[in-house]
Amino acid sequence: MSESATSGVREMTVASAFAGMRSVSPVVFKAGCPDCRGRFELTAGALRLAIGATSRTTFYSFTCPECGASVRKPAGERIVELLTGGGVSTLRLHSTL
Repeated sequence: MSESATSGVREMTVASAFAGMRSVSPVVFKAGCPDCRGRFELTAGALRLAIGATSRTTFYSFTCPECGASVRKPAGERIVELLTGGGVSTLRLHSTL
């Protein structure tokens, strides 16, 4: 007998691990446009995150799907955490001293 059979641990294959899974819903973020006042949901691919050296240079941006305006909003620590965790592409800005 193999060690796993005697210890009561069953070996798991990738196929058996994912057998019960259905499709995974994409992460969406609620956003609003300050120009047209539209409210909508955006996928991670529609957002961009820039992390700078200070809070003034850390922001996220997107294009409003309703009016086409370029929107840039400040991103505090919690927003950065949510966006990076949700798969938003991130650009790290470095200072040039």
